[in-house]
Amino acid sequence: MLIVADENIPLLDSFFEDVGCIQRVSGRAMTPEDVRQADILLVRSVTPVNRALLEGSRVKFVGTATIGTDHVDKEWLAARGIAFCAAPGCNANSVVEYVLSVLSLYAERRGLEDWSSLSVGIVGVGNVGGELARKLGRLGFSVKLCDPPRATEEEGEFVELEEALACDVVTLHTPLTTSGDYPTHQLIDESRLARLRADQLLINTSRGGVIDEAALLRRLAAADAPTVVLDVWQDEPGINPELVDQTWLATPHIAGYSLEGKVQGTEMVYQAVCRYLGLPTRKKAGQFLPEPALSKLAFTSSADELGAVVTAMRCCYDPRGDDAALRRSMRLSAAERREAFDRLRRDYPVRREFSSVKIQLKGSSRSSQDTFKSLGFKLKI
Repeated sequence: MLIVADENIPLLDSFFEDVGCIQRVSGRAMTPEDVRQADILLVRSVTPVNRALLEGSRVKFVGTATIGTDHVDKEWLAARGIAFCAAPGCNANSVVEYVLSVLSLYAERRGLEDWSSLSVGIVGVGNVGGELARKLGRLGFSVKLCDPPRATEEEGEFVELEEALACDVVTLHTPLTTSGDYPTHQLIDESRLARLRADQLLINTSRGGVIDEAALLRRLAAADAPTVVLDVWQDEPGINPELVDQTWLATPHIAGYSLEGKVQGTEMVYQAVCRYLGLPTRKKAGQFLPEPALSKLAFTSSADELGAVVTAMRCCYDPRGDDAALRRSMRLSAAERREAFDRLRRDYPVRREFSSVKIQLKGSSRSSQDTFKSLGFKLKI
């Protein structure tokens, strides 16, 4: 059995060497010839999976090790009897930790002594948005949830988009859709961008097309422009260097790139492949996670609670490093920028989640303990 897989999917051998012969190819440059003899195709979000790629191939199963599925023509696959699976929620916690790290930097920029004084509007309350809401709620933030499809089907404290857009922080976690009752393509358009204030923060870790980038550029040129953080972009990998220059933080679509998130995506696809083939699932992500480079931090009773929390978070992940790397790449030619964007993702350094670090607290308050627990750190009192 031949498995053709994106070369950037981690631990392919560890999970799939007993399933079939693995052939690695570039996800961005994958061609019909690459997949013609494949029985199973494993991809990430950079590979459009559709008739153009698969017609005439032997592929009977497609798995994407990602949350999003807008790169896959699921209707075409279903019509041809090709099984499909995704990895919903695999990297949700990684994206949440990215947003929390950004919030800590923004609170510092604003000179806030209490970061939870920020109100947060979450647009899209799926796996990522829901987990973010739960963590922010435990941390004492005021949170407003906007998810029209869910609001029509279930009870909950959902608000209209305009109310979410009035919060101090607006963070986008929607899929990219162009049809249906609630399309999200350019959801944040010129009129909605115009309503954002200079004292607001807009974060997009969903899909680049959710924001009208041309309108965003015009808005950022105004004196009262909001602060903007972008991890996703239209026309990746050929992103707009002018927009990078105008954002406060710019990263190369890596919010979900923790090692735990990526490996969990591989595991979820492995489980689906085993179910499809009728094989037992003998392997789990925990078997393959290496010891983290940083495993323990200790704080004494003299440590300031928020200062300790921020120190721990940034020891695990500080988005300013990814921002600097992307900005350096914008000095290159257009063709080189495209290559550099993909290279930043392909060669992304190992990033571990908060749960990989044990926090030792000596003489700490109950509040401090609760905060570290809410963020997902392991505690040693």
